[in-house]
Amino acid sequence: MKVHWRDIPQARNSYAALFAACERAGYNLNPVSCPEKDITCYSLNSITAVRLQEEIAGADCITIAGGPHPSACYAEVATYADYVIVGEGEHTLPALLRHIEHGGNSLIPGVANREGYFPADTTVLLDAFPPFSTMKGYTEITRGCPQGCFFCQTPRLFGCGMRHRSIDAIVASASRHRDQRFVSPNAFAYGSDGIHPRMDKVEKLLARLRGMVYFGTFPSEVRPEFVSDTALALITRYCANTRIHFGGQSGSDRVLQRIHRGHSVGDIVHAVELSREHGLTPVVDFILGFPFESDEDQQETLHLIRWVVRHGQVHLHTFLPLPGTPLEGIAPRPLIPEAHQILGRLSLQGKLTGFWGGNEVRFFKRGLNNGT
Repeated sequence: MKVHWRDIPQARNSYAALFAACERAGYNLNPVSCPEKDITCYSLNSITAVRLQEEIAGADCITIAGGPHPSACYAEVATYADYVIVGEGEHTLPALLRHIEHGGNSLIPGVANREGYFPADTTVLLDAFPPFSTMKGYTEITRGCPQGCFFCQTPRLFGCGMRHRSIDAIVASASRHRDQRFVSPNAFAYGSDGIHPRMDKVEKLLARLRGMVYFGTFPSEVRPEFVSDTALALITRYCANTRIHFGGQSGSDRVLQRIHRGHSVGDIVHAVELSREHGLTPVVDFILGFPFESDEDQQETLHLIRWVVRHGQVHLHTFLPLPGTPLEGIAPRPLIPEAHQILGRLSLQGKLTGFWGGNEVRFFKRGLNNGT
């Protein structure tokens, strides 16, 4: 039985992790640019799902879809894919491949199809699966998040409890890269419950790593309330990155409370100031266009953005109502006219990156609800 993996750039790290899991089970996920027999697997987000829906529906092979969009919208995706993996795939995908190979025609845990959905009865222990094997990827050190931000899919996909890969396992995989980078919803939360930092655990990890270590920057980030003198001193002592990347999301305390963000505008300002004191450039994420924003809320965010770029850089995008989140299906609020002028000017100056060119939600085919 031949098993293929549809090459999608946005899903490269998922490919690395699932390639390793399937390889251990005796299946090789061959990368392809179109569906091929016998089985083709897809990892989709809410943008790639729309782009590839017709391809999957017309494929002359068995199709398996997973990822954030299929996990949130499994009934919809099951109308055009043969199987949908809901949630984590390291255990479920090899189990499904064995089930298909042996002629099974019933649902197994963690899988949906046109007939229904059988919820998963397992949670992935990160140390039980390598983060990658011959198909290299970044090392995922933590999965899950207790914060529950209303715009974010992470806690809905992976749960609110944090699961950490052990230091030994991280060191073993990271040593295979010259530049060592990590995947985490909050790198400074390593070893903790995600609420109370354990910088002693972070230091134990960083002290074991060798080579060019990048921590708290792409492809992960940190939270502003976790930025402290202790945390930043670890970066400057052990790491090669000269930037620290964290999510601010809004310059309005009212909006931060509405989205259940768990920190204040003051925390963002403090994190920026501390970063500069330690010689690190802060890169701060912001979102504009939350459905309940007022003109004043947007003006407060723009004011904070203009302050941040005097000390660092900003990455910004307009609000996307992701499936499976509490804000699913709610239309973004249009940006006030001055926002386009300010953001465009800062972008031309090289101080701001991101997407704010329109308020349409690119991946929704159905109409959105207005209001909250």
